[in-house]
Amino acid sequence: MERSSVLPWQQTHYPLSWTLSADRARKMSSPGVDGDPKPPCLPRNGLVKLPGQPNGLGTASITKGTPAAKNRPCQPPPPTLPPPSLAAPPPRAALAGGLCPQAGLPLGGPALAPVPGPPVERPPLATDEKILNGLFWYFSACERCVLAQVCKAWRRVLYQPKFWAGLTPVLHAKELYTVLPGGEKEFVNLQGFAARGFEGFCLVGVSDLDICEFIDNYALSKKGVKAMSLKRSTITDAGLEVMLEQMQGVVRLELSGCNDFTEAGLWSSLSARITSLSVSDCINVADDAIAAISQLLPNLAELSLQAYHVTDTALAYFTARQGHSTHTLRLLSCWEITNHGVVNVVHSLPNLTALSLSGCSKVTDDGVELVAENLRKLRSLDLSWCPRITDMALEYVACDLHRLEELVLDRCRTSG
Repeated sequence: MERSSVLPWQQTHYPLSWTLSADRARKMSSPGVDGDPKPPCLPRNGLVKLPGQPNGLGTASITKGTPAAKNRPCQPPPPTLPPPSLAAPPPRAALAGGLCPQAGLPLGGPALAPVPGPPVERPPLATDEKILNGLFWYFSACERCVLAQVCKAWRRVLYQPKFWAGLTPVLHAKELYTVLPGGEKEFVNLQGFAARGFEGFCLVGVSDLDICEFIDNYALSKKGVKAMSLKRSTITDAGLEVMLEQMQGVVRLELSGCNDFTEAGLWSSLSARITSLSVSDCINVADDAIAAISQLLPNLAELSLQAYHVTDTALAYFTARQGHSTHTLRLLSCWEITNHGVVNVVHSLPNLTALSLSGCSKVTDDGVELVAENLRKLRSLDLSWCPRITDMALEYVACDLHRLEELVLDRCRTSG
């Protein structure tokens, strides 16, 4: 018996199908029943032993894979595999669940998903302008003023005009200047107000010089400011004239507690572009001031007047020009106005939708009857602080003013 030249550590265990093929080949190499020898086909470590040739070369061993081995009629032997101890270790990627390079099969588990690319960088939520634009609508105007001081990103979002529409900043005279180290005063920077696009300002306690400084330092003062309010200020006729001449965009004007301008200042400064005028607690305003208003303001839509020295004669100055445009008239604490003044109002201003006679203490039920019969378009009527109004006036109102939506009877002592 020929001893195998394979060492024990080189022996390889093959699958069952390979073993059956080897047994079949071994049987084929043994003599048959009729004595015919079968071709030798005993695989042994990849070697095939061929029968002797007639040329006398004897036996030879041909390695598997040569043309002689491929032309054999029997099944080729299984390939020789190295022992497990000498096999090359698989790559780390295969051990981690990758693919076997020979078979393309996963080793150690399913294949891993491809590694995603770097995430797209987005700004933090605290500075995301899209989120902030929706968030800041939930805060009041006072809260927005505080939030604008948090950081530059928040201030940039909050300084959009849409967050400040309809608001009027109030500036006192002492807030308009900063004191320099040398003792000199410098006008404050109003760039933040310009960025927010304010269309109206209220100046308190200012003088003619302060108004001129405001016009020079505020970028939108020429045409961007639509409304101006001066309260408890020492503005004179000259200052009022300069302000309305320089600020061509002003259409709403309020003068409250300004005792240094006169009726002559109204004659020289009022412009036809003004559509809303409010004058209160100005001691120099009397009947002649109403004459200037009626003559110089043909487009006046709203007039609010609080003057102790205005009489019935002043209300006779209104003409048909105001009758088409004026829809709101407020006569507040005009103590000298009587029912005759009411007659002038109802005939000159038939299109009124809002009328206030608050504090007109000399108006009686007859005056209310005139109002109810002639001003059928009224939606708001204020009769507060009219002590001579009785229940009869309420009957006139109920019978004739069918469009009325608001009725104020505060401090009407004799009404029911």
